Amino acid sequence: MRGRYLMAAVMLAASLQAVAAEGNAEAAKGKLSMCIGCHGIPGYRTSFPAVYSVPKLGGQHPAYIVRALEAYKAGERSHPTMQGIARSLSEQDMADLAAYYGGGK
Repeated sequence: MRGRYLMAAVMLAASLQAVAAEGNAEAAKGKLSMCIGCHGIPGYRTSFPAVYSVPKLGGQHPAYIVRALEAYKAGERSHPTMQGIARSLSEQDMADLAAYYGGGK
């Protein structure tokens, strides 16, 4: 039983890395304007709809960034601004942004 869980975890990690690996960090440079207004300011906190500390994206694992954006797009994460932004992104946009930020930018 334990071996099945381990195998499932390995397969999930490999599939998430495959998604992020398709991203193009250079292509993301034309898509960053919607991100840098909040995520590009060290220590920034939003005030709508409540006060949130805005996380630093640079150096975050690309697969995590893609999954977070997918969750916002699907409504699984509740920040309205991020939901709106994520809904405007294609899968390729998400992969590109993840590749850019995953590279430590």
